[in-house]
Amino acid sequence: MKISTIKRGNLVTLISISFLIIIWKLISLIINSAIIFPSPESTIISLYNLVKTREFFLIILSSLQRGIIGFILSFILGTAIGFFAGFNKVFYKLLEPFLVIIRSTPVMSIILIALIWFKANNVPIFASFLMSFPIICNNVIEGIRNIDIRLIQMAKIYKIKKWRIIGEIYFPSLVPFLIAAVSTAFGIGWKVVIAAEVLSQPKYAIGTSLQLSKIYLNIDEVFAWTIVAILLGYIFEKLIRLVEKSTIKWKRDYGTNN
Repeated sequence: MKISTIKRGNLVTLISISFLIIIWKLISLIINSAIIFPSPESTIISLYNLVKTREFFLIILSSLQRGIIGFILSFILGTAIGFFAGFNKVFYKLLEPFLVIIRSTPVMSIILIALIWFKANNVPIFASFLMSFPIICNNVIEGIRNIDIRLIQMAKIYKIKKWRIIGEIYFPSLVPFLIAAVSTAFGIGWKVVIAAEVLSQPKYAIGTSLQLSKIYLNIDEVFAWTIVAILLGYIFEKLIRLVEKSTIKWKRDYGTNN
């Protein structure tokens, strides 16, 4: 039954992608201009030509490196600060205006300011970090606030050690909020990295390649690099979902054993 459901889901996904390609082809035929809207075939040919170049994988790895560094920084600081703010109301009140300001600041403003402060390679990292940080921080705070206080009180009554309270009460309760934060933060952070690269133009970057392709009116290459960025985002989204499933299974097994 499970295998049948998976196959059905894959078939639906395949039909959906095929439908999008057909629509893409029809629009390209109607517009009939490769400079404005290239066809799927020309885009695939451009993608194939890009893959054959020596710099292709270096460009991808460089962009991924910036995205991952920005995300790791936001995850570490967001989790640590969010954990402290979740327990300390005074600190949370001091922190809240900063989180609101960061969330409300336009992405382009952050990137343009970062261009003044940092080197080209560091602008995407900073922009990604700043956009992801409040998401993770807020989710950790909400996760702590949603912990059943009666469980904590009961653990203190029975004089359970603090490390067990953290590992067996706080951590399992925070996991769903962290997974949701990771999924959202990385998705937004990855888009911000590409946007920041378009403006900061590091030597090896997907965003730089997009901008150069646009300047030279190689619109099929613009589409090809866009597909690369989408595929990378999709792969990481799938990896996050696998981690989420593993975590849910762990929580279920842990709850059964205890």
